[in-house]
Amino acid sequence: MSLLAYVTTPSVGKLSETDVLLKFRQSLKFDGNPFSTWNISQPPCTNVNNVPNWKNIFCEHGKIMGLNLENLGLSGTIDLDILKDLPGLRTISVLDNKFQGSLPTLNKLPLLKSAYFSNNKFSGPIDGKIFEGMNTLKKLYLAENEFTGQLPPIIGELPNFKELNVKNNKFEGPIPASYLKLSFSSFDGNPGLCGPPLSKSCSEEEQKKQESSSSVWKIFLIVVVVTVVIGIIVFILISRGKKNPHQQVVLGGSSSGSPTAQDQKLIPSPDHLTKMEQGQAASSPDRPSDVKRAEVAGQKLLFLKDDIEKFDLPDLLKASAEVLGSGVFGSTYKAALSTGPVMVVKRFRHMNKVGKEDFHEHMRRLGRLSHKNLLPVLAFYYRKEEKLLVFEYVNNVSLAVYLHGNSKSRGNQSLDWPTRLKIVKGVSKGILYLYNELPSLTAPHGHLKSSNVLLTETFEPVLTDYALLPVVNAEHAHEHMISYKAPELKQSGKINRKTDVWTLGMLILEILTGKFPSNLLGKGTQDTDDLAFWVNSILGEDSSETEVFDKEMKRTNDCESEMMKLLKIGISCCEVDVEKRWDIKEAVERIEEVKEKGNFCSTVAAATTEADNMHTSR
Repeated sequence: MSLLAYVTTPSVGKLSETDVLLKFRQSLKFDGNPFSTWNISQPPCTNVNNVPNWKNIFCEHGKIMGLNLENLGLSGTIDLDILKDLPGLRTISVLDNKFQGSLPTLNKLPLLKSAYFSNNKFSGPIDGKIFEGMNTLKKLYLAENEFTGQLPPIIGELPNFKELNVKNNKFEGPIPASYLKLSFSSFDGNPGLCGPPLSKSCSEEEQKKQESSSSVWKIFLIVVVVTVVIGIIVFILISRGKKNPHQQVVLGGSSSGSPTAQDQKLIPSPDHLTKMEQGQAASSPDRPSDVKRAEVAGQKLLFLKDDIEKFDLPDLLKASAEVLGSGVFGSTYKAALSTGPVMVVKRFRHMNKVGKEDFHEHMRRLGRLSHKNLLPVLAFYYRKEEKLLVFEYVNNVSLAVYLHGNSKSRGNQSLDWPTRLKIVKGVSKGILYLYNELPSLTAPHGHLKSSNVLLTETFEPVLTDYALLPVVNAEHAHEHMISYKAPELKQSGKINRKTDVWTLGMLILEILTGKFPSNLLGKGTQDTDDLAFWVNSILGEDSSETEVFDKEMKRTNDCESEMMKLLKIGISCCEVDVEKRWDIKEAVERIEEVKEKGNFCSTVAAATTEADNMHTSR
């Protein structure tokens, strides 16, 4: 039976969790195959240690308790009517996707505890009725959308409600009194909001509205006057044209000899490359086949390394391809060439404002880089609309998978203390090399995060997506690149030569704690959900200092002094005051001083407790 038949065949009684998820997947739109593990041959959850068989879900007691659909390029409909048949569902996250329209009617899931809808394209006002009856809701994240209107008071009136984030929307009006217990930073980026806990009073806001209304009327009157004048001029010109019928008026071109659309040189459209990626020839009924073949053959890859086997673009586009993922810059493909080598091709769509000469020059600079902790750029292809970068394939997975993926996705392996220290040292050396070789760049890496650190089979870290700030569109860089999440952007509006040190510190804390730095989802904010803030708060309590470390990091007590030393280095790298923050050279020197403590820090399986195993799926 086909999968489609399996999903659409009516079942008797209540749907199983498998049926629910597969039916829910049908309501979504996406590129590639982000749900490749949603396989009907095995149930979503197991009864062992809350480990899910399927990615992007959380399990508890063998049942689905959460959906984690972050950064999958999703759009379409979030159909909560389908998810109602998951009685254990308590959390849902669709952060960093492409959903549009109104916020879903959340009280269709009345037992929901947390909902994360930030960094999408939701819009319009929010009807407070969609939260009625949600007495268990604790957290609601709506930041980085396009919501308008007033904040519904009912959210703050829910008995268990604790956290709200509505940053960078278009909300306006007074903040309801029921929100006074929340931090003022929850409302940043909404110029129209007023009243406590903000410092802006609503009387000031009303005065601004009146002034704005007066300005609008003035502009309206000016537009009317200009329109009337233009109408009179057009009338006069038309009248003169009727008196001289032999006069020809040509708009947008010369009066004669201009080529037709068929005569002009045909430039490949953006979807032309897409078709070739799928192994198809770009077809056009008014072009002979020899022209099409010549066009493909004429497209050339420019190689940056002399010691690799050369191939051309048609060879690459005809190769057996596999979609590896879709990130903030574009899609990534694994391409197996017929001649043998396996390459990774990254397709960039946010460099269209970069001129050809500037792009070529920057690629040549990257081509001269050579370091064991950097994934080298082997070749590139330039078109105005999009660019391709070609890399060598690294046969392992990213650091993010080892830190945050389930046990199956990382091959039932977890990272011990010596391996984590090795990764930190390799990453820091790669960053220092970039600083030395690219002194003119403000942030030589600019996008350091765990998903941009690949691990080889020997767990040597390899950095990717580095040194792209000069060739990425400024607005896209500000919105998505990790450097622009640093606290200095909010303070001064600029990043600086120490910004990569902040991202390195965040990565160190992520590696040691196993927790994802949630503040990287915002725009350069420094909030109480900052990972460095959390680490400091744990260290300041009377509880054991070892509670801050990832419970999956196998170790003995003999390692803890060195682990704590590295943890404090991470905190120092995350210093908010840029003047007090170390530079990259000092940070690397401090990291090199941390030791494994010889044989004391080897992996000892017997030292792991049953509680450690309970954290194989966070």
